[in-house]
Amino acid sequence: MTASRDLHDVVEEFFRGSFSTENPLITEAVRRMLAAGGKRLRPRITLLAAEACGGDALDHLHLAAYIELIHVATLIHDDVVDNAQLRRGVNSTALDYGNRISVLAGDYLFAWIFDNVTRRYPAPIPNILSATLADICNGEVLQLTALGNLDLPAETYTEIARKKTGSLFAAAAQCGAIVGGGSSSQIAALHGFGEAFGVAFQMKDDLLDVTADERSLGKPAANDLSERKTTLPLIAALAQDGGGFRARVRRFYDSPSNAAIPEILAEIDRAGGVAATRVQIARFVERAKAALEPVAPGAAKNGLIELTDALRA
Repeated sequence: MTASRDLHDVVEEFFRGSFSTENPLITEAVRRMLAAGGKRLRPRITLLAAEACGGDALDHLHLAAYIELIHVATLIHDDVVDNAQLRRGVNSTALDYGNRISVLAGDYLFAWIFDNVTRRYPAPIPNILSATLADICNGEVLQLTALGNLDLPAETYTEIARKKTGSLFAAAAQCGAIVGGGSSSQIAALHGFGEAFGVAFQMKDDLLDVTADERSLGKPAANDLSERKTTLPLIAALAQDGGGFRARVRRFYDSPSNAAIPEILAEIDRAGGVAATRVQIARFVERAKAALEPVAPGAAKNGLIELTDALRA
């Protein structure tokens, strides 16, 4: 198999024919999440990394699927924590099944994934994925403790993005390189690629939250603002503020009003928050591509570069 084949379709086909757990309700809930769509970037990166190191992507579909399912399980929990109503344009699991079942479904899915991973793969694959899950949880807690903090440093924001998003992309690429037979330098390079890719991905997601509409996002626009998350566009805008904008955001956080959101979003743009975020996305895109230097040229490497360039805003 070559990287030019549509790996998204390969992953989708694999999920349709292979995913099942012993619990019918959980199987149904996860299948609905999968059917709602998604770019499947994490499993595609796993498969491309394996190919880039000389492996055959079709030999590693199970690993790619487990990595995507880790992501799905985190989304199920996120929707409970955030009280989200929509996910990818459809009802969230929490809305349809309630918080208690959703939490248990997420927990069960994590356990099911790691049971299968430890049965199929030797160290260090299970170790990497378990450490990654700890990183994701750590990042989410850091984000929760930063809610409403208008003095959040950009460096702390980036660390949150690295842990909650970059860590799973890094693990996807690293594990793909390992099962593909990569050298130590290639494995390290692909880990670095995935981490930088993930930070750029999170920055773009946060940028879209202040620039896109609900239809294109598949969830409410300005959701981060409504949840009092201090993301990079807001941090960059506040850095240029003389005090008035900060006061308006603080009033919004203290007493949320949908009527205030359009003006806050406009001010983020006027103050340079959107432009500054685009600059940072481009910086991490270039960092991700530079990390691929030890990887031999070829279709798989080109596929990774193509996915990375698509993050430019």
